[in-house]
Amino acid sequence: MSKTLIGKKINNHIYDLCTIEQNALSGGEPIYFDNSEDSLEIIRHSCAHLMAQAIKAIYPEAQFFVGPVVEEGFYYDFKVAHKIGEEDLPAIESKMREIAQKAYPIEKYTTTRLLAQEKFANDELKLAVMSKIEGDSFSFYTQGDFEDLCRGPHLPNTKFLEHFKLTKIAGAYLGGDENAQMLTRIYGIAFSTKEALKEYLFQIQEAKKRDHRKIGQEMGLFSFDEEIGAGLPLWLPKGARLRRNIENLLTKALIEREYEPVRGPEILKSDVWKKSGHYENYKENMYFTLIDDQEYGIKPMNCVGHIKVYQSTPRSYRELPLRFYEYGVVHRHEKSGVLHGLLRVREFTQDDAHIFCTPAQIKDEVHNIIAFTKNIMELFGFSYEMELSTRPKKSIGSDEVWESATDSLKQSLEQNHINYRIDEGGGAFYGPKIDIKITDALKRKWQCGTIQIDMNLPSRFELSYTDEHNSAQMPVMIHRAILGSFERFIAILTEHFAGEFPLFVAPTQVCLIPIGDSQIPYAQALREKIIQQSGAYAEILDKNETLGKKIRIAEKQHTPLIVVLGEKEVESKILAIRDRTTREQYTLSEEEFIAMLYTKISEVRI
Repeated sequence: MSKTLIGKKINNHIYDLCTIEQNALSGGEPIYFDNSEDSLEIIRHSCAHLMAQAIKAIYPEAQFFVGPVVEEGFYYDFKVAHKIGEEDLPAIESKMREIAQKAYPIEKYTTTRLLAQEKFANDELKLAVMSKIEGDSFSFYTQGDFEDLCRGPHLPNTKFLEHFKLTKIAGAYLGGDENAQMLTRIYGIAFSTKEALKEYLFQIQEAKKRDHRKIGQEMGLFSFDEEIGAGLPLWLPKGARLRRNIENLLTKALIEREYEPVRGPEILKSDVWKKSGHYENYKENMYFTLIDDQEYGIKPMNCVGHIKVYQSTPRSYRELPLRFYEYGVVHRHEKSGVLHGLLRVREFTQDDAHIFCTPAQIKDEVHNIIAFTKNIMELFGFSYEMELSTRPKKSIGSDEVWESATDSLKQSLEQNHINYRIDEGGGAFYGPKIDIKITDALKRKWQCGTIQIDMNLPSRFELSYTDEHNSAQMPVMIHRAILGSFERFIAILTEHFAGEFPLFVAPTQVCLIPIGDSQIPYAQALREKIIQQSGAYAEILDKNETLGKKIRIAEKQHTPLIVVLGEKEVESKILAIRDRTTREQYTLSEEEFIAMLYTKISEVRI
């Protein structure tokens, strides 16, 4: 018996192919699905309609807005007269399974705008959807007594929807407009196989355990205080040490690569933001204030400050490339609904750098950044991929400049034999970019670093250097961040390692546990030696607790090395060590232990 594989879109006509094969299928020939991107898009799109049909069956007054496929599965925005919570999801899911088993054919028909508007005259949400669609022809998909406006494609029958799960419920403004009415949004996930769904649900549970907000609170890394404002993290001592360790590691690598430290002010006159184009293209994401009747903008990016550093003195071609770096604090006006721990905040610090070079130096500079990125990601155990983003609709500069900059990035990627995707229209408003997306231990993808070619800001600010013929030339500006922001990167790192940070960046690398008060003086002396001679940070856990509880506290803090100090250790200077990284217990002399720490920390290089 032959197999029919559904999962590859051909000119967006999967449904039509299914229709052609219905006669064969009615004779018992099975349809097989896979978990390819195209296949999952169709499965999840169809599952969104199945969810809407179930909601309509339970809540007959329900009206639906849109139900797209998204990276985390699918969702539907709708409104009902009842209040729906997480406790209602099992009932909706049960109804979905009941409907799926009825094997309703999923059929398509088209109609005119006028007839569609008459049909849904009393449905304000459906009218809102139609108002956003151009043309006079609308397609609808029906299944049983449910139908919805949709361009498709869909599966041929509800019976093929078996492996799904509703995951969460949230509120969503109509069309994303926070001034519009609030709708209910239910998210779900679907796969072609039971095994894939099971693996996904396991990862969801594991992600909850690894949530950086939970681990950050348990380890005392950071906190948020609504009294000072949403999206403004407070870095506690341990979190600040974690940041410092990463910064120190990065700083050594930057100095070795001939980057120069600079620092720009955090507020600049609005005139300069108008000149850069931020005022016109990015104003809604900025904060402003008045000083002496002059408007100032709090910087959302560090690029203008670095431009001013470049302009502080005449430049020669002999100086290029100039590589400026700054751990720059920036502020961006994020909507309260999207704030999420350290992953989405209103104040953050970028590992920012701007390179001023000649056009001929672009490829080498991009090559060096890519190699730098590779070293960092491999050090932390991340795999990564790159995406080339092209000119967006809202942008500045000529087509010629954009084409030249985009071609330079393409050539750099191709010459480095890097496979990449293209995100059409996803570039910054001032230039094309390469986005660096990392994959963590749970196979989740995260947007982190970026490489952006900019020929527009140098033109706007009339940047120049003197070439070998004593003529003024305009440099190219490369915006570069590898971690993206320390806040976001630390959130990702926390979840990637589940709080078990590598020794070289851990906020507390050694925990000394004296068994009794008589061992505290030795613990204090040993701590001082560790800090001064190895560069590691050690804490003493001398609370009036049992030894077992002290060890459990140190383990809950994910401290890589735990050293228990009793009378025997004090007398012999032979240390009993619990190594959480290797899950081993061993003994070393005091000198050997400090030397090991120094080696493990000092030998780490990017």
